[in-house]
Amino acid sequence: MEFWNSTLGSGFILVGILDDSGYPELLCATITALYMLALTSNGLLLLVITMDARLHVPMYLFLGQLSLMDLLLTSVITPKAVVDFLLKDNTISFGGCALQMFLELVLGSAEDLLLAFMAYDRYVAICQPLNYTILMSHKVCWLLIATSWILASLTALIFTTYTMQYPFCKSREIRHLFCEIPPLLKLACADTSTYELMVYLTGVSVLILPLAVILASYVRILYSVLHMPSNEGRKKALVTCSSHLTVVGMWYGGASFMYVLPRQFHNPKQDNVLSVFYTIVTPALNPLIYSLRNKEVTGALRRILGKRLLPTQSAF
Repeated sequence: MEFWNSTLGSGFILVGILDDSGYPELLCATITALYMLALTSNGLLLLVITMDARLHVPMYLFLGQLSLMDLLLTSVITPKAVVDFLLKDNTISFGGCALQMFLELVLGSAEDLLLAFMAYDRYVAICQPLNYTILMSHKVCWLLIATSWILASLTALIFTTYTMQYPFCKSREIRHLFCEIPPLLKLACADTSTYELMVYLTGVSVLILPLAVILASYVRILYSVLHMPSNEGRKKALVTCSSHLTVVGMWYGGASFMYVLPRQFHNPKQDNVLSVFYTIVTPALNPLIYSLRNKEVTGALRRILGKRLLPTQSAF
């Protein structure tokens, strides 16, 4: 079998969803619009949480980190995909591919953990309100955030290094929107079965275990909410929690199909659609679903940007 020189001077060709679409110009415009929405909504939310001292509480600190991760994740992937399509040049260097994979793994894994910590925060706030200031102090909150980033970075470094050390076949085409482990391993000229099993087991650990924590937390939360004496408090808790669960479903749905579904069930077109969903669509919609319809956030926006720029009504 022939090999091509997979060194820092070599590169790959990304054949993503824009190349397989029947209406590439329309899809490119849609992806660009979603990216601009992600930049605007996540950037605005970060600005508000940073500038308004009333939002310097665990729930909004976690939301700020979620927005930062979403903003960075979509920026790692979307601009290159759009520029490549416009310039008709889909190449990416070996080093660029490794960097893109590393950053995507860091941000994706950190978001997995952060969503679990956010569910724990809501569990403590609703089920153990008297202990909330102790269990979710600022020190604990920042420790959980740091844990997300550190564990995600270590995991990403290990898997990126191991993936990129494989010899790759002469075909340079990665049939995917960006450099990601499953499609890249299809180009390897060595036996990757053991490594693929390791990727699968790690995917289960990083995705399914936090998801189990989230679901367990919300079972307890739902039980407590249904026994609340106040209808107003029950409604507010249900709206907040349903927003979080919507975000969780959007994120974990796409990521789980990519990393937990066995290889024989994958095909390039399906994987391309999934990658667009959890790296472009989800980051664009998260702030709208979870944060910008929140009374405290919209109130902070009015104080910072001026009442004339925003409506006086809020969702709850």
